[in-house]
Amino acid sequence: MTSLSERAPVRAAPRSRLRRRLNRLYHGETPEALRFQCAVVAVDLAIIGFFLATPLLSDEPIFLWLDYSIALLVGLDLAARALAADDPKRWLRRPDVWVDGFIFLTLLAPLWIVNLGFLRVLRLWTLSRSPVVWRPMRRAGYAHWEDATRAVVNLTTFLFVTTGFVYTFFANRAEGIAGYIDALYFTVATVTTTGFGDVTLPGPWGRLTSVVAMIVGISLFVRLAQAIFRPRKVTFACPQCALMRHEPDAVHCKACGHLLKIPDHED
Repeated sequence: MTSLSERAPVRAAPRSRLRRRLNRLYHGETPEALRFQCAVVAVDLAIIGFFLATPLLSDEPIFLWLDYSIALLVGLDLAARALAADDPKRWLRRPDVWVDGFIFLTLLAPLWIVNLGFLRVLRLWTLSRSPVVWRPMRRAGYAHWEDATRAVVNLTTFLFVTTGFVYTFFANRAEGIAGYIDALYFTVATVTTTGFGDVTLPGPWGRLTSVVAMIVGISLFVRLAQAIFRPRKVTFACPQCALMRHEPDAVHCKACGHLLKIPDHED
């Protein structure tokens, strides 16, 4: 008679096949995998669009239906990525996974965590951490735009998170901020240090919010300028010291002198 331990691998086989297929879809470079990854990115962009439109839709009857539908999509994506991960424990320790988990909770309880709903826009940042987004760019020969694109994503994410914070906590409490557009106007004026002064946040917390927006905003603008105007470099790990940034025509690593073999498609 076959023992229980002998039958265990047979029962585990379907799950193993599912893991392998998901890993190929999320991390592979076959035409099927690339189509799947493009579809995932398209769905993510639609979800981010919903998050940006939330202040305008929150009072509509269809809002909760959309919210729970997106919660289902985000939950399935998290579960699929967990199964596709080569090391699930290491995957769970990633900051972007924790952020996505928090976003999932806000979608499950939109009425209870309403004051933190503006943090859902961080989904844009977690999307920018996914290799699924950058792999097609690298294959098309546009890897040198990756740093600038990441800088734009970081700046955009910060603008909308700050706008959501200002709208959530200061709308109809600060003079001049009656809606989401007013909060966006204040955020852009503050981040760029234009400082028109027609919209200001009251009290010490308002001043602290303005200070944080200016300091972080300037830092992100400088990072964007550096990514656009600094001399272009390629991303290639040195086999000897693991230095990642090199000149496009580099033959030896400038840190350790090891011979490099940078592929032509990185140009």
